[in-house]
Amino acid sequence: MTAGAVPILMYHAVADAPARATRALSVAPGAFAEQMALLGERGFTPVSCARLADAWRGGSALPPRPVVVTFDDGYEGVHRHALPVLDRHTFEATLFAATGWLRGPRQASGALDLMLDWGQLRELAAAGVEIGGHSHTHPQLDQLSDARLWFEVARCRDLLTAELGRPPVSFAYPYGYSSRRVRRVVRSAGFGVSLAVGNALAAPGQGPYALRRVTVRRSTGIEEFERLVSGRALCRDFARDRALTKAYALVRRSRQLSRLPLRLPRGSRAAFHGRFYGR
Repeated sequence: MTAGAVPILMYHAVADAPARATRALSVAPGAFAEQMALLGERGFTPVSCARLADAWRGGSALPPRPVVVTFDDGYEGVHRHALPVLDRHTFEATLFAATGWLRGPRQASGALDLMLDWGQLRELAAAGVEIGGHSHTHPQLDQLSDARLWFEVARCRDLLTAELGRPPVSFAYPYGYSSRRVRRVVRSAGFGVSLAVGNALAAPGQGPYALRRVTVRRSTGIEEFERLVSGRALCRDFARDRALTKAYALVRRSRQLSRLPLRLPRGSRAAFHGRFYGR
């Protein structure tokens, strides 16, 4: 592992029987438990995203072998399956919530699987899980107008602040897409750190608004997982996945222009969901 680099692990759903759209990015509960056990056995110490950012800004020191465990979107299985495992190991973690996807009176359309409700989100926060922002309705932020971009970031911030009693510190870009304009808006909204993807280890030189993460998928076996967190190797499929990401960006732009329903090839929706691969 490069000196000073930290693995930031990106999870999505944790479920035995995930929806088809989230299957590729879901992790089975047993696999998640095995992965967390390996972190403990190898001497890793999970810290929150906010704690990592504070340390890299000159605040509190990091423990030996830090790692950041993150969950995107806000799937219900994080509460049902992941939280008991995190509690058992006393591990810190960060969940990035798309506030419009959470179950409740303000829920918008678009969620791909069973989501957390607001009560469960508060329970996660009370248990020590850092809750960060992930926009309101999970759009591709760099394709939005200035007004819509501000709404997505600020609405997410305001709802989390109202529900949890304090403003969120961390943000993760939906699909991993950002731009200088997007990063400026996220910073202006008061977020102190934000995460991209890139499938590389995070390092201070990336800047606090473009930290990279590595994707943990359903197909990630325990040996590959150990290589990922140790920085020895990244997934063999990343070249293919980058091509899928670029194709998905073109599909989304075309959809915006034509206003036609998005129809993806059979079996490809899960592969396209989320920009979880670097350009």
